[in-house]
Amino acid sequence: MKASPVQSRTVLVTGCSTGIGLATARLLRERGWAAWPTARKAEDLARLRAEGFNPIELDLYDPASVCRAAEEALKRGGGRLGALVNNAGYGQPGAVEDLTREALRRQFEVNVLGVQDLTNLVLPVMRGQGYGRVVNVSSVLGRLTLPFLGAYCASKHALESLSDALRVELRGTGIAVSIIEPGPIETAFRKNSFEQGQERLDISKSRFAERYRSEGSRRAAKNFRSSDPFTAPPEAVARRIVHALESGRPWRRYPVTLPACAGSLLARFLPHAIIDWLLSRRMGKS
Repeated sequence: MKASPVQSRTVLVTGCSTGIGLATARLLRERGWAAWPTARKAEDLARLRAEGFNPIELDLYDPASVCRAAEEALKRGGGRLGALVNNAGYGQPGAVEDLTREALRRQFEVNVLGVQDLTNLVLPVMRGQGYGRVVNVSSVLGRLTLPFLGAYCASKHALESLSDALRVELRGTGIAVSIIEPGPIETAFRKNSFEQGQERLDISKSRFAERYRSEGSRRAAKNFRSSDPFTAPPEAVARRIVHALESGRPWRRYPVTLPACAGSLLARFLPHAIIDWLLSRRMGKS
């Protein structure tokens, strides 16, 4: 897709406490962008300042925080914003039957509603200036659903659909919308998701209680490591994001790792009965 060149190299990057967001902010700064990373916690904001960034506080669960972050970014850009990278989010673990309404609501508030709210707040400015890039960090799990990650997968399916609709609706405006599908990346995402999910997962009456307590919990708490097969560092995702921001023809989707590419192909071409069988075997071994 042909997109207008980004004249204002200003970018708001969400979810930069660690991992993909932090690597992206660093790489964009190296390439001459005015990168404003966001974080939710005071200690993470302090670490970003120590690195020389001028971060913006953002909690996607709080609509007022989303509004303040958008206003601050536009103020810093003198009423312009070249790009928005929606990376912030988390994964709520747990069997679907064990998830409360509040756990599901929070998952969608952060991963879907907060992301789209922030995007909608900057789109009028991008349309007025005639250019802009929106990059949504999704997941291969937005195309292929895993058991015990149903809430997270559902949120990423929703994000993919909203991104596809937005891309077509913005046709002719000079604004490009791209989706990043990382796959296994060496970050603290799984550990953070496990910790957040435990707070909202009541396992006392679950038929999967033993699973949560033993091997399931151990696996959920385990981070991807660079030594794991097919795992990439966060910088690999950052490079894809840079392409989406700087290319004259940004891709609609950017799978980063081999599992991301394979998962997408499986979801498209493999019969559902076979996918269910494969995932059932995975459940038994996990």
